[in-house]
Amino acid sequence: MNSLLQEISLLVEDFGSAPKLEEMPKRTLADKGIAGPTAAHVIEDVHTPLNLAYLTFTTGTSAFQNIVGVTYAELPARIRASVRILERAGLKRGDKLLVTYPPLVNVFSGQALKDFGLKWSFLVRSSRDAFLAALYKERPAAVVGESAFLRAALTDAKNMGVAEDLPKGVKLLTAGTPLDLELLPVAQELLQAEVHDLYGCQEIGWLAMDGIPVRDDIELTPAAIRGGQQYYELIAGGLPMGDSFPCSESGHVCNKAGKIITYRRERTYPEYEVIVKATTLASAVTLNRVARSILRIKGRIVKVSPEVQVNAEQTILELRGDPISGIEIPSVTITGPIQTEFFDTMVQAQLDYQQNSKADPVWTKRS
Repeated sequence: MNSLLQEISLLVEDFGSAPKLEEMPKRTLADKGIAGPTAAHVIEDVHTPLNLAYLTFTTGTSAFQNIVGVTYAELPARIRASVRILERAGLKRGDKLLVTYPPLVNVFSGQALKDFGLKWSFLVRSSRDAFLAALYKERPAAVVGESAFLRAALTDAKNMGVAEDLPKGVKLLTAGTPLDLELLPVAQELLQAEVHDLYGCQEIGWLAMDGIPVRDDIELTPAAIRGGQQYYELIAGGLPMGDSFPCSESGHVCNKAGKIITYRRERTYPEYEVIVKATTLASAVTLNRVARSILRIKGRIVKVSPEVQVNAEQTILELRGDPISGIEIPSVTITGPIQTEFFDTMVQAQLDYQQNSKADPVWTKRS
């Protein structure tokens, strides 16, 4: 055997610039704060790029659960939105939070709950009886869960005659699907509970609570008229959510100050497409990389205008109605920096990635 190769083979066991498998950093469910059971998943180890803060998935209520990447650049805005929700709900440091569906923590981000000083826990099993047992035993200050699940579980408690033993004054933070309005009287009767309606997505985080935006880059633009009522597309940081809502001066059922009736959500038709007209970037090449990243990890289609202005003072996005639909809707111009915050965050994430390459040496093409 070649003596030099023999020496190299011994050295790489103990030294090297690249890690062995057992030396690689690990991000567990516990590290993400979502170490609880669900009936909708298996636990699988994956190689996650170091430039992503974590991976999560959409809830899949109407289609396949799709993978979502969350960048480090996004975390401050996601955390701010989450803290606003916790503050508006009246929670305080040290309160117990019971989460019925662990991936919902990813919408907050576990760091937001840590920063706020909450203690959160999960069900032993993802079932209604396990929820009632946890509610009785842990007596949390608040519960995060899907509204129809909470309503069904509380109805079970009433039918079984055990509702009197459940804690009173719990705050129910409902999320994941449009608010089940039948929950409100049941929650009031059995728990004297305050119900809040959270609207958001895994891709961006929480967007509204009780019809009131929790981010500064939320904008509403007229969409279709349904049943004689005007609906409005919700735009977050320059990107359309594909969801439309009626707005009402009489207010949201959970808060009269909330004007966005999030529990009457409809899919937007026709959908908007996003065209980048101006960018603060110096290169359209980098901008095209941003557009591809948004498609891949956020599931949103962004196109770059062939005449895009680079080195602009602020981002300018144009939202156009899908011409294939045959339905004419006016174009909308979104101008930064406030209203394009999320898009600009993705730009920053791309710059961070390019400036701090995380390439594996095995893939180096040239020596």
